[in-house]
Amino acid sequence: MPEITEQPAPAQPVVAPLTSAALILVVTIEPGGEPVVREALPDLAAFARSIGFRYPDAGLVCVTGFGSDAWDRLFSGPRPASLHPFQELHGARHHAPATPGDLLFHIRAERMDVCWEWATQLLDRLGGAVRVVDETQGFRYLDHRDLLGFVDGTENPVGEDARSAALVGDEDPDFAGGSYVIVQKYLHDLASWNALSTEEQERVIGRTKFTDIELADDVKPADSHVALNTITDPDGTERDILRANMPFGSFGQGEFGTYFIGFAADPDVTERILRDFSTAVTGTLFHAPGADFLDAPPPSPASAEAAPQPEPASAPVARAVVTPVVRDGSLRIGSLQESAQR
Repeated sequence: MPEITEQPAPAQPVVAPLTSAALILVVTIEPGGEPVVREALPDLAAFARSIGFRYPDAGLVCVTGFGSDAWDRLFSGPRPASLHPFQELHGARHHAPATPGDLLFHIRAERMDVCWEWATQLLDRLGGAVRVVDETQGFRYLDHRDLLGFVDGTENPVGEDARSAALVGDEDPDFAGGSYVIVQKYLHDLASWNALSTEEQERVIGRTKFTDIELADDVKPADSHVALNTITDPDGTERDILRANMPFGSFGQGEFGTYFIGFAADPDVTERILRDFSTAVTGTLFHAPGADFLDAPPPSPASAEAAPQPEPASAPVARAVVTPVVRDGSLRIGSLQESAQR
C-alpha cells in the first residue's frame, strides 16, 4: 500500500504575495462582545470567498490574529505556547510602546476598494461588539520602496523558507500552521531625513538607495538598519521573519511612515529585532491560528466551565445543599479580571 504522508496543517494566507493595497484593523472587544466575535469567526472565510468570486483578479486575502488577553476571553483549552502581551521596549535611543489590541485583521488585495468591502462586511457583522483602535491604509510605493526612498523587503524569505520562518511547526503541535504577528506603526521625520545626503542615508540603512545593494561589511555601519535586523543564534544560525510592511501617510495630518507587520514561527526572533532598531507609536503581538481553528473554534471559557464534569471513580461524596438567601432581588455577582504580564 502507498505510504500515507501527513499533510501540514492548513494555514491562513500568511505566506501570500505582497499586494498593492492593505487595510490593517486593530480592534478591542467590548465587554460582553465575546459571543458575537466567536460566532463571526467561521464566517470570515465566506466573506473572502464572496468578494473574491466577484473580483477574482484582486487577490483578496485576510489574516486574523488574537491578542493574549483576548485569547483567554474567547477560547478554552490549550494556548499558543509563546503568546503573551507585547512587551514595551526601552532602549538608549528608541522606544516601542505596548498599545491595546484584541484582534488583528490584516486585509490585502490589489485594490483598496476590495479591502474596504471586506472590512465593511466584517464590521457590520461584529457591530458594537468591537471598537476600532487603529486603522491604517497601506499602499505599494513605486518599486516596493518605503517613504524613506529605499526598497523594503529585499531579504524576505520565499517559498519553503518563508513557511519555515513564519509558521509554527512541530514544536507546538496544537497550533502548527499558525503564526505570531507583531505590528508596529513607525512615523518618519521626512524633513530631517531628506536633509541628509544620499551617502548618509545609505549608511543608516546599510544598502544603496538606487540599486538596493547591501553595503560591504567594511563600509556598512554596525548600527545600520540591515546589520541590526540580522539575528543570529549562538551556533551561527541566522533567524528570519516574514515582513509584510506597507507605507502609509496623510498630507493633512503631516504623518508619514511604515506599518511594520512581522510574521514569525517564534515571536522572540521579531522581539530581538525590535529591541535594536527604531521608534514606534504602536506595538501589539497577536497569534494567527491555522485556518481550521477559525472554521471551528474551541468552546468559550464560559461554556467549558458550564459543561458537566465526570464523576470521580472513588466513592460518592455527599454534597451540601445551600439554600439561596434572597434580599433585594440583586444577584450580587461581581467579577475580577487579572491581566498577566510576561
